[in-house]
Amino acid sequence: MTPAIFGLSGLTLSADERAFFRDADPAGYILFGRNVQDRAQVRALTDALRAIHGRERLYITIDQEGGRVARMKPPVWTAYPPGGAFDRLYDLAPASAIEAARDNAEALGHDLAEVGITADCHPPLDLRHPGAHDIVGDRAFGADPMQVAALGRAVLQGLARAGIVGCIKHIPGHGRAMADSHKELPTVEAGEEELERDIAPFRTLCDTPFGMTAHVRYTAWDAENPATLSPYVIREIIRGRIGFTGLLMTDDLDMQALSGSVPELAERAVAAGCDIALNCWAKMDDMIGIAERLPAMSAEAAAKLDRALASVAEAGATGTHAELLAKRDALLALAG
Repeated sequence: MTPAIFGLSGLTLSADERAFFRDADPAGYILFGRNVQDRAQVRALTDALRAIHGRERLYITIDQEGGRVARMKPPVWTAYPPGGAFDRLYDLAPASAIEAARDNAEALGHDLAEVGITADCHPPLDLRHPGAHDIVGDRAFGADPMQVAALGRAVLQGLARAGIVGCIKHIPGHGRAMADSHKELPTVEAGEEELERDIAPFRTLCDTPFGMTAHVRYTAWDAENPATLSPYVIREIIRGRIGFTGLLMTDDLDMQALSGSVPELAERAVAAGCDIALNCWAKMDDMIGIAERLPAMSAEAAAKLDRALASVAEAGATGTHAELLAKRDALLALAG
């Protein structure tokens, strides 16, 4: 198995993609807006991916947080609120905010499970920092580490009830960045004490099966490399100080925060300690290069992937989609 997650070019698999995916046997796939049209089409696409590999339990993920980060959109799918909606309610009624976030995530998870998606790149555990770049902004569940961890845990629980594996991001924290890592490399010059606060939600949820790195450089830890490419940050901070033991995936390697070819970056990220390289944009040359450069997925990483997918196998729904949304809306109404 190739330790990579690949994107797809369109609404159906091309012949070249089918042949390449069959040979490369990637760890999983990620869907974007270009891959989703309606329920029947997405279900046919995910079924086609399963047919290539002959395994029902396949890692197929998407970025579906709610708010401005949503690949599956109305009118076909429900619009979900951003993390900031639960932050506002938490100020008034923490227990209600936690329940609302859990119900919201379970309803969102039903949308994904219905079309054969098995995972979501959600929740972000980045703290909101006034004056920072808005790339996090209202996606954050708040500025307090305990609150962000509590709401993040509720999201993971809600997704799991729908049979969906969550992914905490962006480890060790993107909220302090003054730039958008999609466009340039952010450099965070905060000291150890400030960064301890940023990593606190990740430490609280360090037993989550799946996590995603941040394309952010932290000068207190590694003045040269962003976290994704830093052996020190991955070994000493993410695995050590935070204690994250799950499958560690890079953020998209085609983002402009990183310099170098995508296959080279994939090789560097895995060498630095990431378990899986994420490449979203379905450029065949890049995907072939990744498959050629990366070693086979380690037995340890493969076991982590199996555990992540199995972690939601016994999950049970607590309500219908409509019931969950009604409960959520009644709770969110408390905040006006």
